[in-house]
Amino acid sequence: MSQSHSDDRYIDSRRLICVYNADTGLIQMLMHAVHKQVRPDTYPCSLCALTYGAVSMRGDWKTYWQDLDAQVDFYHRDDFTEDFPLFGTGGSQEVTLPVIILDEADFEPRILVSSEELDGMADVNELMAKVDSELGLVSSDLQVAV
Repeated sequence: MSQSHSDDRYIDSRRLICVYNADTGLIQMLMHAVHKQVRPDTYPCSLCALTYGAVSMRGDWKTYWQDLDAQVDFYHRDDFTEDFPLFGTGGSQEVTLPVIILDEADFEPRILVSSEELDGMADVNELMAKVDSELGLVSSDLQVAV
């Protein structure tokens, strides 16, 4: 099941879909926590590494997405594939994970922050700056088109 920051004011607005390159479940969570600490250079989920400490979400990241003027939904690989079969594992438009997708009313969902971009980020501050920048560009593009 996905974790969500939901509010009625976001209906027909923008939604960020953050997808971790990890599956749900307690055993998976423990394995990922250990892997991230022991072999961070081979850890397969840069979104997890940027936004989580050893076992919980970083406070600065949590405050950031709670304050965004957007709905933010969090998925793991398996529940993302279940809810978005087109983009999930084996789908005809499968996306490389981890990823942050922007879904807006009247527009096709698009990759906001790619796996490659996430892999190259040094810290969560860089991620927050990238999301701010991308959302700003989206707002500017929409204003020009009106």
